[in-house]
Amino acid sequence: MMSEEPTAKRKPPRRKDVAPVPDDAFASRQLSLFQGFLANTTDEREALSNAVDLWDSIPRYAISRVRMNAMRTAEGFLDVMELSFNYRGKPLTAMIYPARIKDKDGKRLSFYPSAREELIEHALRKIAAEQHAGFFHKPSYRSGARFSLHQLRKELEQQGHSLRYDELIEGLDILSLSSIEIVATNDDGDEAFARSTYLAALTGVRRKDYESDREARWAAQFHPLVTQSIDQVTYRQFNYQRLMKCSTQLARWLIGQLVLKYTQASITNSFEMRYSTIKRDSSLLNGYARERDAIAALDGAWNELKTLRALATIEKAEHRGTRAKLEDVTYTLFPTREFATEQKAANRRQGDAKASDRLPRPAID
Repeated sequence: MMSEEPTAKRKPPRRKDVAPVPDDAFASRQLSLFQGFLANTTDEREALSNAVDLWDSIPRYAISRVRMNAMRTAEGFLDVMELSFNYRGKPLTAMIYPARIKDKDGKRLSFYPSAREELIEHALRKIAAEQHAGFFHKPSYRSGARFSLHQLRKELEQQGHSLRYDELIEGLDILSLSSIEIVATNDDGDEAFARSTYLAALTGVRRKDYESDREARWAAQFHPLVTQSIDQVTYRQFNYQRLMKCSTQLARWLIGQLVLKYTQASITNSFEMRYSTIKRDSSLLNGYARERDAIAALDGAWNELKTLRALATIEKAEHRGTRAKLEDVTYTLFPTREFATEQKAANRRQGDAKASDRLPRPAID
């Protein structure tokens, strides 16, 4: 659903710079809990990152480059995109305000954050899980990562996603200039909302010679929902390398939902998801003209999760109405032992972290 007020009438948001981060923000208790994965080996630890419950349930990267190219006006504008979804049974709306930046030809165009920006955000969150790179500052209530373009590019390259320096900078600009508003309507019809750019702030050094800029230090401040999750210990560790191997956004979204919702995964405990629910909450199947094509895309994503050893078995049951019209599909999922073990470790780690967070904090002189 598109809003009626054209983006062209709004002033574009300004990028906010990250204010200086005090040294103690790189070694706080909350940050150490966020960085303290439960793993047996260094290799296992390197494969892990954190999924953030509400933030990772929002369809914030659902508009592909192909779709947005078709949606732009002749002047290069995109309107505000409204996407409805449910979070733990509660209906919410995500309103996505596009960034307006210069393309490689020097023309200003509007962009929604899409697949590339999703990968960049995951890589930044992984970097934040490393010592001396991530920060959490309780007094100013902010979190984020300090990095170089070379470090970010190397991280993405190691996960199979090579990007040029100019592509990285464009992606960071889109993340720091695109705003997302989460709207909830209460029983009285009143709307409560929270609005911020995807990256709440960004600081860096840009030069025409990218090679001379490769080691310059940048800082990205995460969305407030990520900061809140770090503060309240509501994140879950998961196999980040598996997610980054997915060839489609839909497969990445499915993995994220399994990590966050299929918390009691075991080889004897199945989990059900419906096509209609996935279509509503991911917004990644809305571009298909025919229902059967969208279902085929979903089937392909489930099969990829089998290939990546997250799922062992997928049972598909079609629901048909009058004249045998396909109305919905239920998928019954059975995990691999590997995924079940990962979820048990995530449960234990989250429990340990919450118990540690409840311990008295040392007095500060």
